[in-house]
Amino acid sequence: MEAAFASFASEKDSAVIIASDPFLTSRRVRLVALAAQYSLPAIYPFREFAQAGGLISFGASISEAFRQVGIYTGRILKGEKTSDLPVQLPTKFEFVINLNTAKALGFNFPITLLGRADEVIE
Repeated sequence: MEAAFASFASEKDSAVIIASDPFLTSRRVRLVALAAQYSLPAIYPFREFAQAGGLISFGASISEAFRQVGIYTGRILKGEKTSDLPVQLPTKFEFVINLNTAKALGFNFPITLLGRADEVIE
């Protein structure tokens, strides 16, 4: 990851998009630290990245997904067949902006964008 971020940083006007992947999510603190180390703006798939210091996150709510898993588990434990349960897609998405990180990178977000965020971390 270090080499990748160093390579990205060597390019003019570069930024990073982190994919929704268990491997990357489990290393969110390291990814956020590398983006900060190389002064790279980055967008992440889950709010937990922005809470760890990432610039922006937009994606499905992990806590809502876990809540749905609990509901499905309860239905199965009560005897419903898994084949009768519908496949569900995420219904709650979250947009989080970390203003501390934005300031460190020298970014100023328009007030209209800040107003659209589900959470602004200051």
